[in-house]
Amino acid sequence: MTPPPDDAQHDEPETKPPSGLLKALPFVLFALTVATTTGVPMFFNGHPLPQALAFSVPLMTILLAHEFGHYIAARIHRVPASLPYFVPLPLPPLGTMGAVILMPGEIKSRNALLDIGAAGPLAGLVVALPVLAYGIITSPIQRLPETGGYVAEGHSLLYAGMLYALKGPIAEGYDIFLSPTAFAGWAGLLVTMLNLIPSLQLDGGHVAHALLGDRQERISRLVRKLLFPLERRVALYYGGAAFLRGVRGEALLSESGVGLQWLLWAGLLRWMAGNSEREHPATEGEPLSPRRKWIARLTLGLFVLLFMPAWMRNVAG
Repeated sequence: MTPPPDDAQHDEPETKPPSGLLKALPFVLFALTVATTTGVPMFFNGHPLPQALAFSVPLMTILLAHEFGHYIAARIHRVPASLPYFVPLPLPPLGTMGAVILMPGEIKSRNALLDIGAAGPLAGLVVALPVLAYGIITSPIQRLPETGGYVAEGHSLLYAGMLYALKGPIAEGYDIFLSPTAFAGWAGLLVTMLNLIPSLQLDGGHVAHALLGDRQERISRLVRKLLFPLERRVALYYGGAAFLRGVRGEALLSESGVGLQWLLWAGLLRWMAGNSEREHPATEGEPLSPRRKWIARLTLGLFVLLFMPAWMRNVAG
């Protein structure tokens, strides 16, 4: 890793060196997140420690690959970046809200913005896809319970394609029961999908802004507005299907409430937008290089392949 030249160092404002506590914070948060991603399947799902580790280790590896993809790309472009700050959350289903990397400086070049924005999701998928493939291969196909209901994971085009390629057609009344490792790989796809939403300063927002420039401002606002009707359509689709199956009462409300996941995400993006007039900080007008344009299109296309209308839902028995 090449350090920045002396003149670049002189242009930076003087800052106080971080305290020992601040330096240790990324490592403390990482350890806490390992604890919560291991503890959640143990305490909420009753898994023994080996099965819990079979979930937490691959999940944390996927998240680390994602965050260090951003970090390494930032260092290559000499953009100041912190180590990843993981967010532990001792609640199901994952035990974490992911991680963030702080970049106090501006990313002025659209080429650098594309590299930094795309490196995370692409690096995360490089780990998530083989983890998921192994998990699918080692997960059983079983008959669905006739009573009591079950939890169904969301299906994207990519996930459905992998299921078909590795398990073949699944008969009606049966489904795959994901092993802890398979669930970690599936969670990697979900996290990548959410990060690739082309809005604000999410990874997808970075990539779209690098490709489109200020035209992305209008698209970003439109995407955020579309999350509200998306929530209603998802609720109507799954709630209507449950009603036709004869589901009523609290079970019907539970199946209809699956769309609330998008409503919560819309609220989070609205909070992230704040009162800023811009959806994304401006960059220099120089367009992307031809090779990077293809990388940008590929990365945004992944959002379509990874899109899950419903992330997880309770299916009434």
